[in-house]
Amino acid sequence: MPNLLGEASGLMAFVRTVEAGSFSAAARDLETTPSAVSKSVSRLERKIGTRLFLRTTRALTLTQDGQAFFERVAPLLKELDSSDEAIASRSAPSGRLRVSMPGEFAPMLLPGLFTRFAAAYPDLHLDVGLTDRFVDLVREDYDVVLRAGAPTQGDLIVRPLAELPMVIVASKPFAKTWGAQASDDLARLPFARYVSNGVVAPVRLADGTSFVPAGRVDCDSGFAMIQAAMSGLGAAYLLRCLVAAELETGALVDLAPHRELPSLPFNALHAYGRTAPLRVRLFCDFVASEAKRLATM
Repeated sequence: MPNLLGEASGLMAFVRTVEAGSFSAAARDLETTPSAVSKSVSRLERKIGTRLFLRTTRALTLTQDGQAFFERVAPLLKELDSSDEAIASRSAPSGRLRVSMPGEFAPMLLPGLFTRFAAAYPDLHLDVGLTDRFVDLVREDYDVVLRAGAPTQGDLIVRPLAELPMVIVASKPFAKTWGAQASDDLARLPFARYVSNGVVAPVRLADGTSFVPAGRVDCDSGFAMIQAAMSGLGAAYLLRCLVAAELETGALVDLAPHRELPSLPFNALHAYGRTAPLRVRLFCDFVASEAKRLATM
């Protein structure tokens, strides 16, 4: 295997090209020319003895070897890029902090993030993305991603933040019609279902069993599920913190208060290894504190 310690410019050019999608975009990020980026990548390819990109006049496509190389190298460069902050960890954090979180958490987390956290660290530039999509943390250049549920992305550092209670809710008319059956057999109820990539999320019970709910309303967000449940179109299996206000006002009711449901892990994920930048550590500390409140809602 060739020694790549002297190929820092080529490695950076390669990773930036993958993230940006073209030599031209990578050149803008690196403040150089597309020709210089292309030559650096070509030199790296000769060094390792394989093609990283397939080049045509219209497209630049990552090869299978290129994908494997990127997944190995990109996290190492991220860690190297942040190593200076590990030395100066007592200084105030600065620079860009790019985070992603599910949209449903925005009303609960963004007010504190944009007031207390932003005020405490005025030199940070906050870049916040809201999506239920499982973003590619490295390729899309996120510092940290917040996700509810068991993490499925390998090689990432996972910081547990909280265990969030689940609940099965419905409108009062729905509960009146289906209440007896809810206590007898939840699996026979119609649900407003959460569907991701064509797969219906199961309802999990505390005894380890689960079932795939039936129903005529499929949603890709908690907000849509809440609206469907309030309209009487089905029960909804949701994080309790998402419907705390509706439960308090009576717009929704707990359909199975005597059935135990497992909590859902809430985690922060990043690709910095053991030397996460100070800005990432402080953000995770802040969200962990906020998550304790969500767990009690």
